[in-house]
Amino acid sequence: MEWYPARFDLGFNRPRILPAMSLVDRFWFNAVWFQATWFCCVLGREAWVPLALLSVAVHFFLVESAPAEFRRLLPVALTGIAVDVMLTVLGVFDFSVATLVPLWLVILWWVFAAAVYRSFAKVGQSLWLAAVLGGIAVPFNYMVGAGLGAVSLPYGNTVTVAILVAVWAVLLPLLYRISQRMAPAL
Repeated sequence: MEWYPARFDLGFNRPRILPAMSLVDRFWFNAVWFQATWFCCVLGREAWVPLALLSVAVHFFLVESAPAEFRRLLPVALTGIAVDVMLTVLGVFDFSVATLVPLWLVILWWVFAAAVYRSFAKVGQSLWLAAVLGGIAVPFNYMVGAGLGAVSLPYGNTVTVAILVAVWAVLLPLLYRISQRMAPAL
């Protein structure tokens, strides 16, 4: 059963063009899409939110079923946003915005959720590899973001990296599991 009445179908379930369907499922496309949107969010922040939203809209246009994709990505995106909110409340991050986390970071979590399911799915098949990657690559990305001025680290680099390594060595394998468990139900 769809989550909206058929008479309100906005075309999200319309038949897609075959090349578009296969494009969104290609590793290289998702890797490039993720990285481009990451730079858009981290470099442009609030000023480039419309461009980041356009990037997400393109993703949802290219998938076979936008409602199914939304349901698949929602748990991963919400988990990631909740973790960043928690780290902000605990003083690990300071985004210098009126809200706990900025809109560009929320958008980035939706993009990350799609990448976890598509581009990075092979890594998630090994929990150890996912833990190592989470403990190294994700803290590195936060450090790059801090270097670009997207976030301040009140505890300093060393303490922040130690916290992020511990969090992400557990969180990335968990996000892979959540992402893969959502797929069969759709």
